Amino acid sequence: MSEIERSRAARAEARTRIEDTAARLFAERGFAGTTIGEIAAEAGLSKPMLYRHFDSKQELHLALLERHRDELAAAPVRELLHGEGDLVTRMTAMYDAWFGYVQSHPYTWRMMFRDTTGDAQVAAFHRELQRRQRETDTALLREFAPGIPEAELEPLGEAIRSSLYGLALWWLERPDRPRELLVAAMVRITRGLISVEAPAGDPQGIETSTGQGTPGAPDGTN
Repeated sequence: MSEIERSRAARAEARTRIEDTAARLFAERGFAGTTIGEIAAEAGLSKPMLYRHFDSKQELHLALLERHRDELAAAPVRELLHGEGDLVTRMTAMYDAWFGYVQSHPYTWRMMFRDTTGDAQVAAFHRELQRRQRETDTALLREFAPGIPEAELEPLGEAIRSSLYGLALWWLERPDRPRELLVAAMVRITRGLISVEAPAGDPQGIETSTGQGTPGAPDGTN
């Protein structure tokens, strides 16, 4: 490995250490209760070294939110759109991937959806995140549940998004509960919310207790 490659690797390792430490401290103490000095000290770096990566605490916080938003979205949607099996099987795999990410990143999850920073830019990020998730949920419902009236799509997308958030936060207080329980609950919630009469000849309609329906699914960043 050349000197340049070693330098890049060391810089990447330091940045990862900063982000992981900051995610834990922000989740434990909140944005206002965490200082740059504390993050640097627990990451084993000096404050000047930390400032080589991030200009401010706000920039670090926003970088964490953006990074984990994108990571949380990737695997679940991939399972739904490109996974194997029928729609319910893929929906189950999608929720399992989503809750699997939450389980692996509990500090980040608290920071993303529980922490109130009081910072206007961070608050705007949260509003935009929810808007994007709701729009994606609505689009997926439109594709996978074509029998749902158009006017109901957005509130149903919001119902699924808020159910995911609520269950994840509930789970963080009860880490002994198995992930399969959360997955099964979300599949049941989703199927119940969108039970509709399937169009004639729709190959994706699924049997529900109220008739034929096609389950939509939420954005994987929900």
